[in-house]
Amino acid sequence: MTILQAHNLACYFANGDKLFENIHCNLTRRRTGLVGDNGVGKSILAATLAGEYTPSAGQVQRTSHIGCFWQLPSVLLSSDLTIAQYLQLDNILNALNAIEAGASESHWFDQIGDRWFIREELANLLSELSITGSPEQRCAELSGGQLGALQLWKLFQSNAELLILDEPSNHLDRDTRQWLIKQMRNFSGYILLISHDRQLLNEMTEIWALNPSGLECYGESFEDYLIRKEQHRQATQQQLKTIHQAQTRLQQQAQRNREKAQQRRSQGNKERNQGSQPKVLLDAKKDRATANTSQRLKNEDRQRRELNQKAQALQQHWQTIKPQKLYLDNASHNGARLVSVESCILPFGFARPISFVLSTGSKLHLRGKNGSGKSTLLKVLLGDLQPAAGTAKVNGPLYYLDQHFSLLDTNSTMLDNLIHHCAGLSEVNARTLLANIGFRRDSVFRTTQQLSGGEKMKLAMLIVSHQPDSPLLLLDEPDNHLDISSQQMLAEALRQYSGSFILISHDDAFVDDAGVTKVIELSSHS
Repeated sequence: MTILQAHNLACYFANGDKLFENIHCNLTRRRTGLVGDNGVGKSILAATLAGEYTPSAGQVQRTSHIGCFWQLPSVLLSSDLTIAQYLQLDNILNALNAIEAGASESHWFDQIGDRWFIREELANLLSELSITGSPEQRCAELSGGQLGALQLWKLFQSNAELLILDEPSNHLDRDTRQWLIKQMRNFSGYILLISHDRQLLNEMTEIWALNPSGLECYGESFEDYLIRKEQHRQATQQQLKTIHQAQTRLQQQAQRNREKAQQRRSQGNKERNQGSQPKVLLDAKKDRATANTSQRLKNEDRQRRELNQKAQALQQHWQTIKPQKLYLDNASHNGARLVSVESCILPFGFARPISFVLSTGSKLHLRGKNGSGKSTLLKVLLGDLQPAAGTAKVNGPLYYLDQHFSLLDTNSTMLDNLIHHCAGLSEVNARTLLANIGFRRDSVFRTTQQLSGGEKMKLAMLIVSHQPDSPLLLLDEPDNHLDISSQQMLAEALRQYSGSFILISHDDAFVDDAGVTKVIELSSHS
């Protein structure tokens, strides 16, 4: 059964640059994963398929009701809606309160219907979503993971036949991520999942891979897709190697041919000077040699052009699939005390006193469920919040990278952002750093608002790690929004980084790869 079809979709930027074009797809599998590198256009393609974005060309046919979850910061963060209001259960709770206060009008009972245990139902739901507050709590007060889980629960309860989920596991803790997987398995409709989360992608039975060349559909599991992708990368490397070898052989053969031609010319001149052969015969030999040389040069030139064209095309393709590198400035450290937290009680979240010491060169993983106070602790260290009790002292500069990349000026270019935030960084060095993470030539002039979440994160990581005063990095889920290869690149860079950081992440594999040296776990319960 086909519930979504797209024909010849294209998306171009205002300056005419291409994001994607000639996209054709037919959604027939109940579980389809959409993957691709950061910035390739996955979210815009998904929004186009959902009817929330108008393509530059092409059309989409839909035969079902679609529900969407987007990775962008929720509008609920700037609203006054309570959890009960967002779930549209506030009227039932108000009616229940009125009846308990003595009201007996029929409309209160009509409002409740048969949902007399709504409070218990809500309490169980919030517990399942790791939300410790009450239904009267404002949605804006929830952590990113709690808010995401709440939105996802409402979406799974809707009458949508197709769910488009854009990075739904971002900010979710381990328990809530397992809850999401269970919800996906139990959902009777279709799911189009945009994600870099291997756990979620392994639930898919078909993979769509978006790349600069178009959209490729693989009727197979995610692990099989990864194997084929790596095989393709290795094959491309081998093709490049083979062509370079052919270019070298052609160059060497051309040199040998030139040397032989020079030897024949010298021999002919010698015979002509000696007069040992008739002039007419020597002229005939010279003409044949000239004709042969001309034909050989034409053949060599044709072969050289063909090899150069193949090499150029393969090299351009290799640039889009080769592993990238992220260089973090290495800070000197001597074991001095950077952070000293003594009997600190957070204003939100974790209820017990926290004590720890962090020395230069340490790499701390701050672990805990959504809402336990991880981001709150970072804000206490920054001085944005005051502890309810105890002390939190910092000896040295800090640099904070939040979940929404607020340090970036959305109206400035990537290059300007990097130079502005990194004192003393030259344009040449800035361009080199950007090229290492995949931004070359004129792409550095794209404004930040044109970037995907993963591209913003990579730019922000360059900024925070290239500060002249070697600050303690406060990294609040930096692996969110990153594609798998970029996660691996960031983890390796953090492992090699000689400075200090405090890392919040729910991805155990990423944390292990990042080389953390200390773990502190917070619990939302006292």
